[in-house]
Amino acid sequence: MMHRLLLCTDMDRTIIPNGRQPEHPDGKERFHQLCGLPQVTLVYVTGRHLQLVNQAIADYDLPNPDYAITDVGTKIYRRDQSQWSEMLTWQTQIAADWRGKTHGQLLKALEGIPELALQEKSKQNDFKLSYYLPLNVDQDNILKCVEQQLDQLDVDASLIWSIDEQEQVGLLDVLPRNATKLHGIEFLQQQLGYGLQEIIFAGDSGNDLPVLISSIRSILVANAETEIKQQSLELAKQNGCEDSLYLARQESSPLGGNYSAGVVQGAEFFTPEIGALLKV
Repeated sequence: MMHRLLLCTDMDRTIIPNGRQPEHPDGKERFHQLCGLPQVTLVYVTGRHLQLVNQAIADYDLPNPDYAITDVGTKIYRRDQSQWSEMLTWQTQIAADWRGKTHGQLLKALEGIPELALQEKSKQNDFKLSYYLPLNVDQDNILKCVEQQLDQLDVDASLIWSIDEQEQVGLLDVLPRNATKLHGIEFLQQQLGYGLQEIIFAGDSGNDLPVLISSIRSILVANAETEIKQQSLELAKQNGCEDSLYLARQESSPLGGNYSAGVVQGAEFFTPEIGALLKV
């Protein structure tokens, strides 16, 4: 018997096949079957804002979620009868980390770092400051400079680094310390009353790392970059959480391990009852 499951998954290059590797033609259908199980509550955990979440659902024929943690964890929405409502208690909770400082004040504090190029207005919000960076820069030094400026401003922030594979550009998100994807999932877990063994997360990139290396059971899809796979394994081991991390593999199932097929593969690994239900 399968117990309830809070299935949390990143979108781009995790269930959306917009990376370099091919998607198995039956992978999406299998993922739809998984999300259609009555025991599954589906949560999209993404860097996209809500409008782009809706666009991706339509463009890629994705299942409609029950919740969405968007903007790299800084906003959370509940979906009911095709209507979205924002969980404003989350905004109140994460606001404390910026200690009354505004988006504009953070922007001004970081404007002296020439490598940072501000992302589009649609990718900013009150608690998310997002930049592009060239891939050939000294990433560690820039992050150190950003941390120093934010410390002077007395802001408690998380710096989330990832890479846009398609555009071949670095991405830096400046968030409240407790507003990462991991914190968003933990907030929903608490709000909905799920136990740790009732949650599975799937992702592929740097902004998924906080969850991938945590005690939450997590799937790294096979199409993830080698660097992320190595980093996830090393950090999960350091945290004593290596048993919570599953690396999907192309050769481990008939559908392979890329994208949504990798999510299903990992879900079946952690919850073998799922495989039996999907084969009915």
